[in-house]
Amino acid sequence: MASVNKVILIGNLGKDPELKYTPSGAAVTNFSMATTDKWKDKDGNSQERTEWHNIVLWGRQAEVAKEYLSKGRPVYIEGRIQTRTYDDKEGNKRYFTEIVGEKMQFLGGRDSAPSGSGGGNAYAPANAESPAAGTPAGGNGPNGPQDDDLPF
Repeated sequence: MASVNKVILIGNLGKDPELKYTPSGAAVTNFSMATTDKWKDKDGNSQERTEWHNIVLWGRQAEVAKEYLSKGRPVYIEGRIQTRTYDDKEGNKRYFTEIVGEKMQFLGGRDSAPSGSGGGNAYAPANAESPAAGTPAGGNGPNGPQDDDLPF
């Protein structure tokens, strides 16, 4: 039986994207994204809960995100969940869960879109494979970049 690891998020950026490059030259952008659920409780009172997601984009998609996205901007992200582990300064094992974006679409009207972007542009790399998704050149393994190759 095949398995599926697919995430679709529509939300707002919690901070401006940070663009960095791995030692092998691959572009990587990270940002946080908020999604908010709203509902009415049994007494009819409005309730809401915000979830925060760590997003990582690779390659040209990372560069486009840095150029056109900013804090508060609505965006559609399609990708997969990935959990990395590392040892903190005290030697404790820590886990970091992120969404590796494979497709991104700017949302909002022209007022919230950067000049010339049209507000509804989709961007997915032609091969739809990010360096973290396959076995790319530059020291990355089948489960994504090696810790030594990450710029953060």
